[in-house]
Amino acid sequence: MKIIILSGKVESTLFIYNAVKKHHFIDQVIIEEKVSAYKVIFSRIKKLGLIKVINQLFFQVLISKLLKIISTDRISEIKKKYNLNNNKIDLNKTTYVSSINDNYTINLIKKIDPKVIIVNGTRIISKNVLECTSAIFINTHAGITPEYRGVHGGYWSLINNDNDNCGVTIHLVDKGIDTGDIIFQKKIKISNNDNFSTYPFLQYGIALPSLISALNNIKIKKLKTFKKTNTNSKLFYHPTLTGYIYNRIINGVK
Repeated sequence: MKIIILSGKVESTLFIYNAVKKHHFIDQVIIEEKVSAYKVIFSRIKKLGLIKVINQLFFQVLISKLLKIISTDRISEIKKKYNLNNNKIDLNKTTYVSSINDNYTINLIKKIDPKVIIVNGTRIISKNVLECTSAIFINTHAGITPEYRGVHGGYWSLINNDNDNCGVTIHLVDKGIDTGDIIFQKKIKISNNDNFSTYPFLQYGIALPSLISALNNIKIKKLKTFKKTNTNSKLFYHPTLTGYIYNRIINGVK
């Protein structure tokens, strides 16, 4: 079963690569360059407005980085517990592209002709890429869908006092944002030592066994998926500085 990983330059791709290669042969890891900060910020401003985006940037610069620094020991503990291996990807399996949506990527996918494409940490995949192959695209989403689409699903579920939907989803990739059919969903357990910076590590820790199970089921042609009905679907964005401080004080969500 030929497998490609389409990814951004994020540590979680290393977790996925090292976990999957224990069970399945990976043909190629295609890594795209980061979208320029200017483009990201400009796109956010168009969607959310200037004031909110500035507030988000303050959170990312001041709070998010600080939380990760003070949570170093807890993050190491989670990595050890769930065997989150961040060893480098084999060079002979790595291809760098400017975008996963460019023609070079499409031609490489066609050449390899994979059965499965694992997606992680990329920009939204274009229709041209999705339709250039018969491969099954699957994604690990750090949140429960469709209730918590977008980013930081674990954090937002806690903000909403919705602990039953604090978890992770393995799903098929379609043209929407985190709207594909669901393969597996798992809840995570939050301790007093956890915060915004540690939730994603807990989510990937609990997700990797499910990702392996999904690949196993694809291999034996027994993959099952489902959709939820009569449930709220919402797209979430990055927290703001003032929003985080408010929820930390009022709701106790770290």
